[in-house]
Amino acid sequence: MDENDAAVYKAAELFVDSGIDVDLIQHSVSQVLEGIGENPEREGLVKTPERVARMFEELLAGYRTDPIAMVNEALFDVDYDEMVIVRDIEFYSLCEHHMLPFIGRAHVAYIPRGKVIGLSKIPRIVDMFSRRLQVQERMTRQIGDFINELLHPQGVAVVVEALHLCSMIRGVKKHDSRMTTSTMLGAFRTDLAMRMEFLDNISRSAEPLHF
Repeated sequence: MDENDAAVYKAAELFVDSGIDVDLIQHSVSQVLEGIGENPEREGLVKTPERVARMFEELLAGYRTDPIAMVNEALFDVDYDEMVIVRDIEFYSLCEHHMLPFIGRAHVAYIPRGKVIGLSKIPRIVDMFSRRLQVQERMTRQIGDFINELLHPQGVAVVVEALHLCSMIRGVKKHDSRMTTSTMLGAFRTDLAMRMEFLDNISRSAEPLHF
């Protein structure tokens, strides 16, 4: 592994090259069912532990996404130094506090410094970090830091907006509240005009978020 690959793995954070423990999850789900007074052996629940284990395998696949294989050499030398924006990237994640979903959109921009990344890779980067137990603030920063480490661009900007089920169905029960987080690195932090250009572009976004 060369220094560049090592840096990319470090930027990916929490990458684990192993599968989930399906048996342990199934056993734990059975205990939860018993704990709430249900019968894990009744017809409607007998396969629930297995289904939940497979669900977590899919929803938390980001822990096991190999960042080098994901990028797959899709970095290209290009003589282009204007803003690149990929907006309205749909994502879903699980809040690490209650393990309830939050879903939303990520908007990502960067200003190349001699290299660009294949278009499909930016949504895959968002997926890699969202498909983990997360808090939105950390996820936003992780996306920005990873792209910054991968491309060494002039600047990176990430804005994430999401609806959180944990605040909609429990606690404060505010159905229409949403959360917006941002990370501005390099030129996007130091150049107000550049930052405003990015924010103006993403303000012309898609339909409002909804579950």
